[in-house]
Amino acid sequence: MNWSLIGHQWAVDLLREHVSQNQARHAYLITGPQGVGRRTLALRFAQALNCTAPPQPGQPCFQCHTCKRLMTMTHPDLSVVQAEQVGGTLKVDQIRELQHSLALSPYESRFKIALLLRFEEAHPAAANALLKTLEEPSPQVILLLTAESSESLLPTIVSRCEVLRLRPLSVESVQTGLQELYQVPAEQARLLAHLSGGRPGLAIHLKENPDDLAQWQKWIEDLLRLLSASRYERFSYADELAKSKEEARLVMRTWLSFWRDLLLLQLGSRLPLTNESWSGELDRLAEVITAETTENMIHQIEATLQRLDQNVNARLAFEVLMLDLPRR
Repeated sequence: MNWSLIGHQWAVDLLREHVSQNQARHAYLITGPQGVGRRTLALRFAQALNCTAPPQPGQPCFQCHTCKRLMTMTHPDLSVVQAEQVGGTLKVDQIRELQHSLALSPYESRFKIALLLRFEEAHPAAANALLKTLEEPSPQVILLLTAESSESLLPTIVSRCEVLRLRPLSVESVQTGLQELYQVPAEQARLLAHLSGGRPGLAIHLKENPDDLAQWQKWIEDLLRLLSASRYERFSYADELAKSKEEARLVMRTWLSFWRDLLLLQLGSRLPLTNESWSGELDRLAEVITAETTENMIHQIEATLQRLDQNVNARLAFEVLMLDLPRR
């Protein structure tokens, strides 16, 4: 069983073994891009650790009072610590408050669990304060940290954690998971999988937030408009994109799915299109843009996504991309 997760079977197998053999580590660090499933994996692990009616060793039942409250992050033995907003700062006072809570015995479960989300946002003083807890572990406490990468954290913290590095899944894996676990229709599942870039958590978020999903149509309209826009208009759009990296990633993946659809048409492929509703516009573009240009755009957008993950200046990355956009 995969803990009702999409993908990351290797991580589930490892954590399940730790639970079933009573070999849970004092601290775990789960890394990967936002939306890849770090928090969900951590919560599933918390359920496996404290489930009151496991159907088999290491397998949470998902039905007991403990499992349900852990999934909604309302269990008294679960402490959730994070910056007030994405891109904010996790403060040292939050760590001190956590340490006070962890010094108490569990209220009703086997373990007290601390979930420290996006720990790369921790103030240096907060990170140093956590070291004391990592260096003097309590047998009744398990720390679960999430971060985009281990390189963004103090080496002394990383060395005291079991590190699990999650990576984006194949689009096909996300699509299949959405259909099997969430009963999403095939066409919608394919779109969500493409837009998420293989990040199941993001795909689920888009499924559950139709307003966010509806944005994809506007972003494609923006792309088509930019193909005929002036350099000034393109650079103005680049400025807007740079204001939110997370939204910009979604825009880039939307555009990527569109250019890939165009390439499929140009190559005469019979594979289904992600943006089927734009087939008329795709047909018209296929007549005026070469397949070589389309391939170049796919490479340029992929390179832009990589630059965003490497914390390159976002505005500069988008301005470079705008210069590469073909004209029609």
